[in-house]
Amino acid sequence: MKANLREAIRAAQGRKAVNLTLLDVGDICSFTDYFLICSGTSTRHTRAISDAIQEELKKKSELLPSHLEGYAQSEWILMDYFNFVVHIFSDRAREFYDLERLWKSAPRLPVPKE
Repeated sequence: MKANLREAIRAAQGRKAVNLTLLDVGDICSFTDYFLICSGTSTRHTRAISDAIQEELKKKSELLPSHLEGYAQSEWILMDYFNFVVHIFSDRAREFYDLERLWKSAPRLPVPKE
């Protein structure tokens, strides 16, 4: 697992992201290696998680997402860092889109503890 992905996980955990899931999609996906999926308890919370990840990766690695989507509505925020994609959901959106089911053939990796 890349150091930048570990930093993103720590930042999400630091903002109390809920139900973190890490999928290794590298063998079945052409555009990234990992999905980090987590939830926030409100739109304000999902934005705070997104902000924390961006701030940490910029500070530690001068890394910015190549693409950021959904921040205004904050029901599903997608952050593309090329080697990994962060998906931050509201509970309702996560249940509706169910990425874990869509990518069920991808191995689940243990999420490092804080």
